[in-house]
Amino acid sequence: MNDVIKLLQSHRSIRKFTEQEIPHGLLLELIKAGQAAATSSHVQAYTVIHVKDVAKREKIAELAGGQGYVASSAVFLVFCADMKRPTGASERTGANVERGMTEQLLVATVDTALMAQNVAVAAESEGLGICYIGGIRNNPEAVSDLLHLPEHVYPVFGMCLGYPAHDPEVKPRLPVEAIFKQDIYSDDSEYVEAFDSTMQAYYQTRSTSNKNSDWSHNLTPLFDSKLRPHMRDFLVKRGFEMK
Repeated sequence: MNDVIKLLQSHRSIRKFTEQEIPHGLLLELIKAGQAAATSSHVQAYTVIHVKDVAKREKIAELAGGQGYVASSAVFLVFCADMKRPTGASERTGANVERGMTEQLLVATVDTALMAQNVAVAAESEGLGICYIGGIRNNPEAVSDLLHLPEHVYPVFGMCLGYPAHDPEVKPRLPVEAIFKQDIYSDDSEYVEAFDSTMQAYYQTRSTSNKNSDWSHNLTPLFDSKLRPHMRDFLVKRGFEMK
């Protein structure tokens, strides 16, 4: 494996950071690396907000479910799916723009995720640690108001960045045979059962937060109730009507 593949396969979520600051010039290079990601039809349907205001970061930490590292990380970014900029640019050419299409929501969300992952990999290549914060979708309207997000823009997730103050183990992934198939979709229950054993051993032996669980049981809270049922109405209110 080359160094890039090794880096990608060594990803961990970092939730404890030193007080060392990230140079502004480096942060800009990370954002530029994000911009180099693939983007559907060159739409570049994203905006990244660097939240520096202490009070705002503390409020977002609270809104995201009490995740204190939102406030304590060296840098906190909010990645937003942004259809305001591209539709506005098209409209200025005289086009009769149709807003609120489901495909626009998908394009903006995918573009944002690809851009953010480039930022994450670039950051890790520089010795930084990162942690995605999907918890901002617990209260997306409040986060949007706090960041003055306009219509046709919504916060997809946040990202903490900083120099790691701990060294957690790499969390196992599903066997490649479970997710990589040839020609047709095929059953993968045997791989899931094996992976449950792998994850149970991982949870019981990792250096912090030991627990007796496995992958399938960890999924239960995500699927035995309606997860974030407010999101559809929120997105429609933001102008993503999903027509």
